[in-house]
Amino acid sequence: MNEAALALAASVVMHVVWNMLARHQPANTFALWWALGAHLLILGAWGLPSLIKDVHWTPEFAALLATSAAANGLYFMALRHAYSHAPVALVYPVVRSSPLLIAVWGMLLFGDSLSVMVWAGIAVSVAGLLLMASGDNRGEEGKALPWALLAMLATSAYSISDKAATVSIDSFRGLVGFVSVGYLTAWLFLSVEHHRNTGRWIPAARPAWYIILTGGLCVGLAYALVIHAMRFMPAAEAVAYTNAGIVLACLASIFIFRERHCWQRRLFGAGIILSGLVLVRLAQ
Repeated sequence: MNEAALALAASVVMHVVWNMLARHQPANTFALWWALGAHLLILGAWGLPSLIKDVHWTPEFAALLATSAAANGLYFMALRHAYSHAPVALVYPVVRSSPLLIAVWGMLLFGDSLSVMVWAGIAVSVAGLLLMASGDNRGEEGKALPWALLAMLATSAYSISDKAATVSIDSFRGLVGFVSVGYLTAWLFLSVEHHRNTGRWIPAARPAWYIILTGGLCVGLAYALVIHAMRFMPAAEAVAYTNAGIVLACLASIFIFRERHCWQRRLFGAGIILSGLVLVRLAQ
């Protein structure tokens, strides 16, 4: 297995582990806020010095960093609003449908050239995601859709910026620092919004220490591994492969946690996603 495949596999495992732990936390713990804060204290403190000293700083790189940071803040804010109207099972597959949009941005902005089979594979996997998210889109759940689409747009923006920035970042430690700037922006966005909604800067409750530590290690490190994989492949392909995590999470929710709501549709959608990723792989 090559370096990019190892990085993506490790990223998927970290992402699934964190999400499986976080989804069962009470809402008042605001687990994501604690996880981002832990990331900044643990990995941000390790990666930011390398970003400052070792990166090839140019006006273009600074613009890419600013774009990525702003898009990260917008992503987490939009995701939080979407989750206030609909469950993860409906919102997250829409958000993760971004690879098609990322492929378009890559083609228009950076001249990325994908084969017909890769385009087809990405399209099939996105169809599976949308099938998983399909359901009653009226009422409160319908209100989540604009926010989910905004989060998807933000995902495409920071993904394509991150891919372009890799040419200026030589080390993985520098990539972690790059991610940490975006997560600092997101943490500040979430802190301000939480204060506006509750009058508190710190959430009223705190998850268990192992949840915070796992989140701090997994959230940012998982995405730094995705950016590292982008050194070797187009951004759309790298992000598409990470949707294997949704397949694993779906299987875990049905067969381990016994969450059987609409399980046939979710399982069928997961199969379509996996088929699309196989097509992308066969195109290599």
